[in-house]
Order: sequence, then structure tokens, then C-alpha cells
Amino acid sequence: MHLPTLAALAATISLFLSACAGPSTGPASNPAPVSARCNAAPAQFALGRNADAALETEARTRASAKTVRILKPNQVVTMEFNAERLNLTVDDAGRVTRVSCG
Repeated sequence: MHLPTLAALAATISLFLSACAGPSTGPASNPAPVSARCNAAPAQFALGRNADAALETEARTRASAKTVRILKPNQVVTMEFNAERLNLTVDDAGRVTRVSCG
């Protein structure tokens, strides 16, 4: 290829890539809203109570969590962190022993 042809090709690629990048965001732009994160503190009322559907719903609502899961003794669970999930750890009798997010 000739040098002028390579220069024209590079300019065309640069033009297409800049069009794909979208608008530039600087310090003056407003950031996108962050999704609500779980806050376990308001759900601590559940400690010592029996885990049932009503308790799960109330604890999830108070914690502003999108989901809730019950963690039973010796239960195999995934270890990925989910900032929008409330965990209710229960003992063998089904009483909540720990309230945490993740």
C-alpha cells in the first residue's frame, strides 16, 4: 500500500472509533444513579426470631435489599458477593443468628 492510502485508512478508522465512543463525560456531567445497596443495620431486629416468609419480607424491606436468602447450618452456598442481597443465617431451630449483606 502507498503511504497516502494508509493515512486515509487510519483517518477513517479513527473517525469510526470516535463515533462509537459516544459522548464524552467530563466532571460537569451528572453520574448515573447508583442502585440501592443492602444495609443490614435496620434488619437486625430479626435476630433471635424464627425465619418465615413474613420475617424475610420485612427484613428485606428494612434493609433496602432486592433479594434475601436464608442460610441454614451446613448448607452449601455460593460465595459471590451481591451488594443488593440480605443474608439471614439461621440455626437448626430456624432462628436467625446473623443478619448480613452480600
